[in-house]
Amino acid sequence: SWFYRIKPSVTHEPFKARVPSNERLLSEFSQSNSTTNPTQLRWKPVEIPDSSTDFVDGLFTVCGSGSSFMRHGYAIHMYTANKSMDKCAFCNADGDFLIVPQQGRLVITTECGRLKVSPGEIAVLPQGFRFAVNLPDGPSRGYVAEIFGTHFQLPDLGPIGANGLASPRDFLVPTAWYEDKLIPGYTILQKFGGELFVAVQDFPPFNVVAWHGNYVPYKYDLNKFCPYNTVLFDHSDPSINTGT
Repeated sequence: SWFYRIKPSVTHEPFKARVPSNERLLSEFSQSNSTTNPTQLRWKPVEIPDSSTDFVDGLFTVCGSGSSFMRHGYAIHMYTANKSMDKCAFCNADGDFLIVPQQGRLVITTECGRLKVSPGEIAVLPQGFRFAVNLPDGPSRGYVAEIFGTHFQLPDLGPIGANGLASPRDFLVPTAWYEDKLIPGYTILQKFGGELFVAVQDFPPFNVVAWHGNYVPYKYDLNKFCPYNTVLFDHSDPSINTGT
């Protein structure tokens, strides 16, 4: 994708390790920091914290496999937040985020524009994009899937044909939106190897006045998903029931 910026994205101070760090966030999984359990498990939504917590501080890892440095594997996180991100943006250098809000809408400002994501929708934020999460409804919580070394993509539907599962036309991308102003002390938080780093600059990163391409954030309404073998709103091609 091509981005037409007001200022270069590298115009910031050097990154430094963030203090305090978020020790509940992992991107490297081994016997030293995780264990296996064959029991079937599930996680209910966690309580909203009483202390002031934004999306980054409220993000914590539940399980995962592999390594972001080896570019192979995944991580499953949960998040809770009760305040919007203020004068800061987050960038995930480890992999793609798929965000699933369970409570409370999210307004996600990305370098390509804004996405309004409600419960019942999902948002995908590709690796390397800077974004900020605002909470128009107050406290929010949900789930985050992260993959290393590859990107989320639709599978080949094969014999299902064109009338089933998720349709590419239903995935929505943002319209370019930008800020052209000085904000001294603006902070960029970057996740790299599961660790958080911080850099300071004097302007927000959302200064892309136009873009084109297909490597961009997007969202999807799960109500548009057509499960196969259940006629929800569309019929499959009759050939799906033909034996080979």
